[in-house]
Amino acid sequence: MNGLKTNNAPHISVITPHFIFGAISLLILAVLLILADENLLQAYFNTKLIAITHIAVLGWASMIVFGALYQLIPVVFETALYSEKLAKVTFWFSAFSVLFLSYSFWVGSYVSLLPYASVCMFLSLLLFVVNVGLTYRNATLKNVKSTFVITSVFWLLITELIGTVIALNFKFNFLTEIHLHYLKIHASIGLIGWFVLLIIGVGSTLIPMFLISHELKEKKLNYAYYLINGGLLIAVVNWFLIQKSEIDYLIPLLIIGGVLFFISFIYDSYKKRLRKKLDVGMQYSMLAIAAIFMPFIIIGFIVLSTSFEVDFMFRIITFYGFSIIFGLITTLILGQTYKTLPFIIWLDKYKKLIGKTKTPLPRELYSEKIANIQIIIYFVFIAAFVIGLLFNQLVFIKIGSYALLVVAFLYNVNIFKMITHKVKFKENDETGNHRI
Repeated sequence: MNGLKTNNAPHISVITPHFIFGAISLLILAVLLILADENLLQAYFNTKLIAITHIAVLGWASMIVFGALYQLIPVVFETALYSEKLAKVTFWFSAFSVLFLSYSFWVGSYVSLLPYASVCMFLSLLLFVVNVGLTYRNATLKNVKSTFVITSVFWLLITELIGTVIALNFKFNFLTEIHLHYLKIHASIGLIGWFVLLIIGVGSTLIPMFLISHELKEKKLNYAYYLINGGLLIAVVNWFLIQKSEIDYLIPLLIIGGVLFFISFIYDSYKKRLRKKLDVGMQYSMLAIAAIFMPFIIIGFIVLSTSFEVDFMFRIITFYGFSIIFGLITTLILGQTYKTLPFIIWLDKYKKLIGKTKTPLPRELYSEKIANIQIIIYFVFIAAFVIGLLFNQLVFIKIGSYALLVVAFLYNVNIFKMITHKVKFKENDETGNHRI
């Protein structure tokens, strides 16, 4: 955990607003799932499902990631964040843009509101990319892990650029292909280029740190980097320019190959770990890494399948997005929140007291009981949604939606418990005895 401690870390006021907004977005996401109801079993490009996807990806996942990255970038890059002031401006602009964009999709205002919301979202993400890019330029440590991070940020920019172009096309109608064609590119680059690459870069740094693993073969990460990015580049070139269906078979093979090298790296870390007992944070993280296989199995299924009913294929594609957003990304975020945020807050509250008096442990800043209940209910959510999507059962979708609402509530309780934590320490009274 000491690896997160660095003199280059930004002020905590840069980080905590992202966790607060992300936690509230998870609550909003759960409510929207309940309100969407049968829309979740319809075509994946309906307005309600697209709105939910964007509040999940941008309001929940990306906002938490931004906050965590501001703390981790000084560790991964070994340099201070380029501008803390820019990071704060970016947060407020992004928060507004996420809500504006998600509302535009929810009400189906593709011409009146969506183009303007998309431009706001693009500009806010551009500010984030500029800040991280200028930070990387000053980095003293540039290895494969930092390269994963900066490359994922590049793909984030490309993702949002394509999304903005799609949104503007609703108003000005200048694209030559149907919107679904570009939506496929937008979603694939976002989920794999932004999130999967980022997870590999950050995960290969944090997981060995938390497991206390040494002497790992980072060459596997090099293979992962080139295979995944190779697959993404071929996908972009093929889908934009060549449009040969035969090439679509190669893309998942390259990406899956790269993911397997990352899995192998994490497995080596797990085998060589000195910390044998996994806390709730690492349990979530290990489950997320295991779940990384699911979306790529589904990709193969989608590519190879031609004889299934259209409605079933729509649900399978929704299941693909679900497996990445909730099976991988959300599971990992829920786990790493309990590994990173408690330490960040503990360091801010107690760094001046280290070695002078007895202080609580970082894990004592949140309720482990609540975290353990949360993970059980999260399994109920995952199981119910999988059954509901695959077997077209709305009752299971409803069960899963309410289960996620409980998870979001418990998560918010722990987030605010950590952020509002008051300093507690022991000091000597006049008789020499300890008192609180």
